[in-house]
Amino acid sequence: MKLKSSITSLLAFGVVATLSGCATITNDSHIPIAFSFSDGSSGECTFKNKRGLWQSEIPTPGVMIRRSDDILVYECETEDGREAVGSVKSEIESGKMAASVIFWDFGITDSITDKHRTYQGNVVIPVESKE
Repeated sequence: MKLKSSITSLLAFGVVATLSGCATITNDSHIPIAFSFSDGSSGECTFKNKRGLWQSEIPTPGVMIRRSDDILVYECETEDGREAVGSVKSEIESGKMAASVIFWDFGITDSITDKHRTYQGNVVIPVESKE
């Protein structure tokens, strides 16, 4: 009976640990982010954080951006020459870091890989009106 109780406890712990695994195991290193200009125009943007540099035409349904704990900076130019510069804040993905701390490695691996971080998925880049 004691062996059955121990096996049940071990199995329950395994299920909980598996379902709430750390972000390093459950998250991809890159996330898609959709970008568009506030006035609906087209153009090009360069995106950068400490993990890399990406270029894309705008609007786009999703630029694959590497997760990072720092801001994502963008520098854009519309087809008619207007410029837009700004950034998107990095946030901790809810629940992922807590699970890592409780069940795995106290968040060390997630902190190194930044896979517990995310950026908002839909970004509207403000551009000045045409004059």
